[in-house]
Amino acid sequence: MNQENNSRRDFLLTGLLIAGAATGCTTPQKDPFESGAEEQAVASGKKVKLLSVDGEIIEVDEAFLKPVPHLPPVTNTEARIGIPGKKFVMVIDLSRCKNLKKCQSACNHAHELNPGENWIKVEPMQEAAHTAPYWEPTTCMHCDEPPCVKVCPVDATFKRQDGLVLIDSDRCIGCRFCMAACPYSARVFNWGEPQIPAAIAAQPYSCETSIPQKKGTVSKCDFCADMTREGMLPHCVSACPNGVFAFGDMNEDSVTNGAETFRFSDLIRDKAGYRLMEDLGTKPSVYYLPPAARNFPFEAGLENDKLQNK
Repeated sequence: MNQENNSRRDFLLTGLLIAGAATGCTTPQKDPFESGAEEQAVASGKKVKLLSVDGEIIEVDEAFLKPVPHLPPVTNTEARIGIPGKKFVMVIDLSRCKNLKKCQSACNHAHELNPGENWIKVEPMQEAAHTAPYWEPTTCMHCDEPPCVKVCPVDATFKRQDGLVLIDSDRCIGCRFCMAACPYSARVFNWGEPQIPAAIAAQPYSCETSIPQKKGTVSKCDFCADMTREGMLPHCVSACPNGVFAFGDMNEDSVTNGAETFRFSDLIRDKAGYRLMEDLGTKPSVYYLPPAARNFPFEAGLENDKLQNK
C-alpha cells in the first residue's frame, strides 16, 4: 500500500484547485503554475506533498498554492448533474473505530437534524459467537445501482454523474417507497416539524446541503455534496479523530482521512476491502476494511456508550 502523510490543508487546497476547474467558476482563476504566476508569490521554501491527478506524489512550494474562493450555491437543477469527471467514494476502516460517534454528532449538527434522526449509525457487530465484536459505522452507500431511485414515483431521489445519490425534498411526497427499497436502512423519515432556527427554516431547500429539513419527507446521508463541490471533506471525515473515514475520487484513485492520503486501489486490495451486501447488485460507493489488528478494544466503545447516555 502506497501511503503518504499529508496535512488536511494540503488535501483541501488540492481539491479546491480541481473543484474550480470542474465546476466552471464564472470568474476564471489563474493557474499558480502558469508562466508569470511565480512572479506574484515569493517561494517560502516549505514544500508540501500532494497527490496529482495522474496519481503521482509531487512536491510544491506552499507559497504557490492558490485556493479557489468560496463558490456560490448551485440551483437544485444544477445539483442534479453533479461534478463532471468525479466518482466519489468512501472507505471505512473498522479497525480504527472506537464508537466515539463524533462522526454522527458532526453530521447531525451540520445538517440540522432532529434528535434521533441519525444519518450515520454506529452499531456493535459480531460475525459469530466465537469471533470478537467490533463497531461498524454505516451511512448511505450511494449505490451505482440504487434501488431507492428506481422506486421513487416523483423523481425526488436521484443519482448524479459523480456517484452521489441525493434527495430533493421539494419533490418528496413522503410515500417512503425509497425507505422500503433501501437494503441498508440508510434513510429516515421526518415525522415532526424540524427543530431548526426560523432563519434556516425560511431558506429555500438545497439538494446539496439537505437543509432545511421538512416534515413528512425522507432524508439521508448526502456525502456533504456542498463540501465536496468546494474540494473539502465531508463532516464525518473531518470530525473523526481516529481516521476511520477516508473520502476521495475513484477516478483519481485517491482517498484521504485528512491526515493520511492513500491510493484507493492499493488500499482496497492490500487491506481486503469489501462492500456490504454486494450480492444484491447495488454496487455501493462505500467500502469497508475489516476489523483486523484493531487500534482499540471493543470494550472501550462500550465505555463511550455509557458516557454518552449519562
